[in-house]
Amino acid sequence: MIITGMLLLFCLIFFRDPKRIIPQREGLFVSPADGKIVQIETIEDLEIGRAHLISIFLNVFNVHINRTPASGLVEKVRYKKGKFLAAFKHDASEENEQTLICINTNSGLIKIKQIAGLIARRIHCYVKRESRLEIGDKIGFIMFGSRVDIIMSVNIDLAIELGQKVKGGETIIGKLSEKQK
Repeated sequence: MIITGMLLLFCLIFFRDPKRIIPQREGLFVSPADGKIVQIETIEDLEIGRAHLISIFLNVFNVHINRTPASGLVEKVRYKKGKFLAAFKHDASEENEQTLICINTNSGLIKIKQIAGLIARRIHCYVKRESRLEIGDKIGFIMFGSRVDIIMSVNIDLAIELGQKVKGGETIIGKLSEKQK
């Protein structure tokens, strides 16, 4: 009976969907997930060009609903089979099972990767190609510990730092550079 109660409590905590207050100012980008920033680097992306790669690790106690960082039109949704490495490892971004969501925003193309982890083996993507999204809309859910990467232009000034804890849909992770407005 105690084990059943503990499992029920864990499920209630894990599958929670708290109400979020989404910032609505033009040019803002919010975190796509709850968790901890484990990587920030500058990369060359084939479609975006020079870009920020931000990785967020979700442990089993984080809310696992994923949200869109900015308003826009879904250009592409692509599922990729892969491994199930520990999600906090940087190799997971390329090698693990994942869903890639490309969103065309007023500030340019952004990409969100929902990445399965060692225990997380199910990715639920709620959006389809040509879906219109508003900032903070729910785009999916990843079961148990996992990772979400966001790739966006270097024209976006970051407002986060390595090791910072973020909340999906609420924490501002960046804003369009003043010279780009």
